Amino acid sequence: MAANVTFDYSGKVVLVTGAGSGIGQGTAYMFAKSGAKMVVTDRNEGKLKETAKKCEELSKQKALAIVGDITVQSDIENIINTTMDTFKRLDVLVNNAGGLVMGTCLQTSTEDFDQMMNINVRSVFLITKMAIPHLKKTQGNIVNVSTLGSSRPQIGVNAYCTSKAALDQFTRATAIELGADQVRVNCVNPSIIATENTSSSNHPTISSAMERSKDVHALGRAGTVDEVASVICFLASGAASYMTGACIPIDGGRSNMIPV
Repeated sequence: MAANVTFDYSGKVVLVTGAGSGIGQGTAYMFAKSGAKMVVTDRNEGKLKETAKKCEELSKQKALAIVGDITVQSDIENIINTTMDTFKRLDVLVNNAGGLVMGTCLQTSTEDFDQMMNINVRSVFLITKMAIPHLKKTQGNIVNVSTLGSSRPQIGVNAYCTSKAALDQFTRATAIELGADQVRVNCVNPSIIATENTSSSNHPTISSAMERSKDVHALGRAGTVDEVASVICFLASGAASYMTGACIPIDGGRSNMIPV
């Protein structure tokens, strides 16, 4: 349901993590359609190849697909090094890859909590740190993908919400550090988004959230991948040149409503 918004990323190199499905895949497609040279990463080689092929069809240029696990430092180093070896520059980093573990505080094991912090915070810290020197040269920018749950937590996803709250603060802290270098850092905070995974999930917490979308959002529905991707593309564009350190809710008005 996103508007037919167009951007021009001709000559820009855009790296999207977790691009094999969902928001990451949709974001990669939108950047490719806007003329960007795409670098896409994911752990799932099959899905990643699908994304890269579609990006090439949309952009009419070769996409770079790098299989890797963003929780593994050597894989992150390979992603950044291969990007620079291939394109010699980096303009936009979209930190989309993340994970979700269900459970209240009492139900969450220490291992699961550590996993959430590793996937959703530590990995973003590492790839951002490695990308910064290159982004300084292009006065590029970073967009992190968080969740509305970072500020409006939901029962049953304690570690996930906690890790995403840390990601929001990392966004703000990094933004003020890089402001003098004209490198912008922003974040999107989607509510319930209809993706292949959420729409087909049998987990009671996720299926219940999808069913209640019409009641908990002012717009009466879940969001779409394109509605998130378009905001990411906006934040990375010159149209948002005076925005940094912002965490933008993409939530159909949910954050303004009294909980149902």
